[in-house]
Amino acid sequence: MKNEKLKGALMLALMMIMSLTADAQTKQTISGFVKDLANGEGLIGVSVYVRETETGVTTNTYGFYSLTLPAGQYNVVYSYIGYQKIIKEVNLSTDQTVNIEMADESNQLQEVTISTQKEDENVRSIEMSVNKVEMKTIKKMPALLGEVDLIRSIQLLPGVTTVGEGASGFNVRGGDISQNLVLLDEAPVYNSSHLFGFFSVFNPDAVKDVKLIKGGIPAQYGGRISSILDVRMKEGNAKKREINGGIGSIFSRLTYEQPFAAGKGSFIVAARRSYIDILAKPFLNKDLRDSKFNFYDLTAKVNYRLGEKDTFFASGYFGKDVFGGGDFAFGWGNATATGRWNHIFSNKLFMNLTGYYSNYDYSLGQNVNDDNARDKFDWKSKIISKSIKPDFTYYITPNNQLTFGGQYIRYDSRPGKAIAISEGETTDISLDPKYADESALYIGNEQKFGDKISLQYGIRYSYFRSLGPGTEYDYIEEVKGQRKLPVLPGKEYGKGDVIKSYGNWEPRASLNIGLNATTSIKASYNRTAQYLHLLSNTAASSPLDVWTLSSPIIKPEMADQVALGWFQNFKDNTYEASVEVYYKKLYNQIDYVPGSDLLLNQYFTGDLLFGKGRAYGAEFYLKKNKGKLTGWVSYTLSRTERQVETVNNDDWFPARFDKPHNFTSVAIYELRKRLTLSANFTIASGTPATFATNRYEIQGWALGNNYEGKRNNSRIPAYHRLDLAATLKSKRKLFKTGEGEWVFSVYNVYNRRNPFSVYTRVNEDNALKTEAVRYSVIGSMIPSVTYNFKF
Repeated sequence: MKNEKLKGALMLALMMIMSLTADAQTKQTISGFVKDLANGEGLIGVSVYVRETETGVTTNTYGFYSLTLPAGQYNVVYSYIGYQKIIKEVNLSTDQTVNIEMADESNQLQEVTISTQKEDENVRSIEMSVNKVEMKTIKKMPALLGEVDLIRSIQLLPGVTTVGEGASGFNVRGGDISQNLVLLDEAPVYNSSHLFGFFSVFNPDAVKDVKLIKGGIPAQYGGRISSILDVRMKEGNAKKREINGGIGSIFSRLTYEQPFAAGKGSFIVAARRSYIDILAKPFLNKDLRDSKFNFYDLTAKVNYRLGEKDTFFASGYFGKDVFGGGDFAFGWGNATATGRWNHIFSNKLFMNLTGYYSNYDYSLGQNVNDDNARDKFDWKSKIISKSIKPDFTYYITPNNQLTFGGQYIRYDSRPGKAIAISEGETTDISLDPKYADESALYIGNEQKFGDKISLQYGIRYSYFRSLGPGTEYDYIEEVKGQRKLPVLPGKEYGKGDVIKSYGNWEPRASLNIGLNATTSIKASYNRTAQYLHLLSNTAASSPLDVWTLSSPIIKPEMADQVALGWFQNFKDNTYEASVEVYYKKLYNQIDYVPGSDLLLNQYFTGDLLFGKGRAYGAEFYLKKNKGKLTGWVSYTLSRTERQVETVNNDDWFPARFDKPHNFTSVAIYELRKRLTLSANFTIASGTPATFATNRYEIQGWALGNNYEGKRNNSRIPAYHRLDLAATLKSKRKLFKTGEGEWVFSVYNVYNRRNPFSVYTRVNEDNALKTEAVRYSVIGSMIPSVTYNFKF
């Protein structure tokens, strides 16, 4: 009897193995890379669609795709906005590698079939709360001083704001600038601004792809609670040598690209340097003749394809802002380095292994080279992070794509190394460095149920440790809401000791329900955690603001966000429209006691307050993708509020960057083949401000007073601005082979003096009279001209 049961079990197992083997034999995989025909760059997000099965995938950030299908004959459609569609007939009797090169719509291809039908990727994709802006679109938009800028361009998208002209960074759906993870080839950039926020660190000639994720954040991203700005650099022209650049009103650019090793590798080097200080020197008096106010940066990347399954990338950025003159010197800058290895384990399993180094530093002091100087001050600060990050993608079926991986980050924060020399006596007021590490594991799955429903779900677990050596202090709160006093001496920790640890589960989910071929409803939820914090008690962030790490007192910032959206495409994808509503709750938000001291203060945690936040709103977006006239309009209706004990009588108050109404529009019109016109317009609510509600008169002086203690009890006037530009391509070839174009632009066309802030002061002639002062960073029209070239 036992033998019969054993035989039956063996027969059943054999039948299952034969069934699985037969099933495996009837399914084959088509995989490969999709690249740009002109330069060999991998194309991100190309739709690879199989007509017969009505299934498909999109290429990943390196242009790789994989589809597993039953053996048979198929028509595989490759489509991408701005490129000619390719339909490839494939006889899938065995596993196949099919690499595709796509041409720009302006070119003609004879070896492939061209179709004018467009895919509704905006509707079908699982992504929501995501904006992608092509660099060729950004380059046609009007810009300050004629210089294309990535950060200023994304501020024209729904849900994105800034506190004012010249403010660094950007705000997304109720988050401050430190709550955005800004990545350059996967390395974090801690300060994304040049020239106090007027320009960003991203050289447009070296940028390949820009994606802003405001919600529905996939599980592979972590470390910030508001948004992800993922910027990918070009890989370098793999087909031919290319030189391009520009000469403008404030700085010039030069980029060089070239293939090597018979097309197996390529590289790109891009440099920029501003020269406003050089142009201004003849107009400065003697005391200011030696002034310096400029910035420069260098961006480089190289890639090498070792074989069909292995590609190596190395990229880096180095940039610096220099200000000062005479005995004074002030500067800040970023440096990043990224190494990546792409490996294809099989036609279904793709790996990207990334290691990066990121350093942000600033220095402030006297420009004195004499080591024996009797009077001198020197202050330096930096934050360094190093990371290793393996990411895997397993293409199970066209309807099921698994992602998993992890990350380890090491933090080294140097909040201040400061030496003061007065009359020959040296005083060291440096702060001790702080150390920490962060680990994370994640897994996510994108699954399709028929052709109507798709679901992306995953979870991330992050674990943070504050590490020694270091000293931690307890505090006594004598008056609630006022500065807390440290309990001395503090507790000492040795090298490698765990001072405090935090662990957080971060679930993520997104849902797409297709109502028909052109309409869908999407929903998403994500929880995010942030262990790194930017301390700033000023109206806008400055380069001197300090990054600090979570500690026993400073808990991780957390956020929960839900979003619901309607997406609709019209007229063969010529127009796309969307409406999204969102609600976000924020925890452990940092605020400050009155008169807080954050710089070079070892007891700065005693000046911190903690509370919670909420942000909610609706984003309306309409975009035109085709035709002579392209562009978009957007309107965001939102509120951003904070609640901190002892502040604003414990009630909710609007955050500094709260803007209830924000309307933007971008229009690009191709008047002729050589001439393109463009315009930007934006109008937004003024930011909140705290003003006196009454005043006292004491000994002939008027003193303002906020009787009710309300925070941000008023608003400065609304912000609005119109910019215009015209791009004229040269008739003749540059040096018989190249191309040139003139860009004429006018920033702030109608001379609007937009207020950055409004403050009150006592009248110089009458101390009993107070007056409001509007401070504008840019208060006039700014025309400019730039010449761009390429050959």
